[in-house]
Amino acid sequence: MNTIMRKSVLSVAGLAFAGGVFAGPIAAHNIHDAKPVAVAVQADKPDTAKLIPHGTQGNQSHIDLNDEQTANVKAIIAATKKAGLPERAAVISIATSLQESKLENLGHLGDMNDHDSLGLFQQRPSSGWGTPEQITDPEYSTTAFLKGLRQVDGWQDMPLTEAAQTVQVSAYPDAYAQWEQQAADLVGQYWNS
Repeated sequence: MNTIMRKSVLSVAGLAFAGGVFAGPIAAHNIHDAKPVAVAVQADKPDTAKLIPHGTQGNQSHIDLNDEQTANVKAIIAATKKAGLPERAAVISIATSLQESKLENLGHLGDMNDHDSLGLFQQRPSSGWGTPEQITDPEYSTTAFLKGLRQVDGWQDMPLTEAAQTVQVSAYPDAYAQWEQQAADLVGQYWNS
């Protein structure tokens, strides 16, 4: 729990305790008339302002994820943490993978393949991203993407689509923006799990 939330919860708990102790017998007779109140305590989740610092751009897309796609989300988050990068890097990575492969670890697609693009990020062996075996390993492909992201000066302060496009060099540079909200939601859901 972050410090501000912890202090708030403790302050409220302290006031509730003090109110019961100091209210005396006048307030005590109403205790049977009181209705139970549900109190929600939220676990630490990444701050939305950190996840989407510029707000979302344009219409947002969303897909329902299957178990394989969810496992790939978790692999991207784990690789981001292992690289020592913040939640925002995971948001950019997941949004990029949502655009490139819908979070599916794609092998060679034959005639439907975009050149020799493979994996979660549709990275190309012929462009130096690694071997086909490496590129289709979620940890490796995420680490390769993050290495490219780190080389982008000021990526932390860029809109998502600019940061992703600088790494990916896509024919559709603005397409990454549509996945920012879902990527942020996924990072919020799985970062601390």
